[in-house]
Amino acid sequence: MYKICYLFVFSLLVNLLRKIAYPFSILYGIITSIRNFLYDVEILKATKFKTPTIVVGNLSVGGTGKTPQIEYLIRLLQNDYKIAILSRGYKRKSKGFIIADKTSSAESIGDEPFQYYKKFKDIIVCVDSNRANAIQQLEALKDAPEVILLDDAFQHRNVKAGFTILLTSYNNIYVDDIMLPTGNLREYPSGAKRANLIIVTKCPSNLNEVEQNKIIAKLKPLSHQSVFFTTISYDNELKGDSKIDLEDLKNKKNILVTGIANPQPLIDFLNDKGLIFKHLKYSDHHNFTLKEIKEIKNAYQAISTNKGTLLTTEKDYVRIFTKIKKLHYISIKTSFINHENDFKTSITSYVEQSTRNR
Repeated sequence: MYKICYLFVFSLLVNLLRKIAYPFSILYGIITSIRNFLYDVEILKATKFKTPTIVVGNLSVGGTGKTPQIEYLIRLLQNDYKIAILSRGYKRKSKGFIIADKTSSAESIGDEPFQYYKKFKDIIVCVDSNRANAIQQLEALKDAPEVILLDDAFQHRNVKAGFTILLTSYNNIYVDDIMLPTGNLREYPSGAKRANLIIVTKCPSNLNEVEQNKIIAKLKPLSHQSVFFTTISYDNELKGDSKIDLEDLKNKKNILVTGIANPQPLIDFLNDKGLIFKHLKYSDHHNFTLKEIKEIKNAYQAISTNKGTLLTTEKDYVRIFTKIKKLHYISIKTSFINHENDFKTSITSYVEQSTRNR
């Protein structure tokens, strides 16, 4: 009861603070609109590069599924092209342009880039807050990439991307949101006009075309913009310290550790699987302290006699796997509800045409 009251009061305070901050949302919206206008009329210049560049981004902060979408593009293109992933490396403890290598860690390049590096051995993974500088460095390499994927770069307009994918979450599409700090938008919904296509992510797997068309009508895409719908698919086999089937964890006490923007889809999935677990929730891209690592270990020790497991997300795993033994993670993939071949054709056609133009 105490916890419920606490959460209720906390929710009221957050809502109150957001309402108080509304004037700042208006100011922030004006600033971003002026910046976008200056790029639109080319007073501020964007650099165009010869290498095909695909941006994956969003209008809001966090939680739209950029990482699984980037991984989808890697799988789609890696057999035919040399690929580079470019990210700013959010919360990394380094600066400047870095190409991931065997000395890299989540601390040095960021958790998502390190996840890409660990998972895909034949691609280039690099970080730099200055995307234009990074692309120049990549194009100067002896074994230069043939395609560059820019992670979370929709607002980085100093690079003129060849193809732009805009993501928006099913539970909070950008037309229903407002500007930071009252809402979650980085810029007004009108910014969506820069996208080549739009993907509504984290949809229910049974979302029918009638409901899809209702969402498309709300989004009001331009005539050249296609709208796609995807869902998150979780792996039934845990990886990490060893491989465990989720079915083997039923009727056992488990610990779930998350440091992501929106863990609710994972929670719903585990509940549907019938798992019993205690959820230790942290903020997105959380840097775990030694005290927190100890708390996680103690929580797992308390249930270890029940033969449960310590479970986390893949993004969290790359941050803490060196600090905690017997840790497992669950992989996710993005899956298209329909029209997947149309999406693939859009991407491969752009890359093929751009490669010929080079």
